Amino acid sequence: MGIRQISVFLENTSGRLGELTKTLANAGINLRAVSIADTEDYGILRLIVDKTDEAVNTLTAAGFTTKLTDVVAVEIEDAPGSLAKLMELYQKSQVNIEYLYASLGSSCEGQTGKAVVIFKLEDHEKGLKILNDNNQKVAEKF
Repeated sequence: MGIRQISVFLENTSGRLGELTKTLANAGINLRAVSIADTEDYGILRLIVDKTDEAVNTLTAAGFTTKLTDVVAVEIEDAPGSLAKLMELYQKSQVNIEYLYASLGSSCEGQTGKAVVIFKLEDHEKGLKILNDNNQKVAEKF
């Protein structure tokens, strides 16, 4: 199945990201992973949180534009070559990765020495099948 990521369209203005994080904090929502891509005028903030539906409702009520996307979170060892091995699985299977980002230092189960890599795949179901067929640890939440 995978997990759901919240994408938020943000104007590239001073304090806008601070408003968003404060809105989530005031609602008791914990950020688990975060990534931002920006241009001169706007940014797209990608979030994994502990309470997805509540976060979407809270952000929408506060005037933020949100979108939910299915992503895959894979736990790997925090060691040289771990990501390369995972990438090789996708390359061999010709699965296109649209983007990825990582949360380092702890895993979906709070263990150190692990990393969680979040993938947006062109073919979500095929990507999940490849991971499952190769005994990769896919997180349902973290």
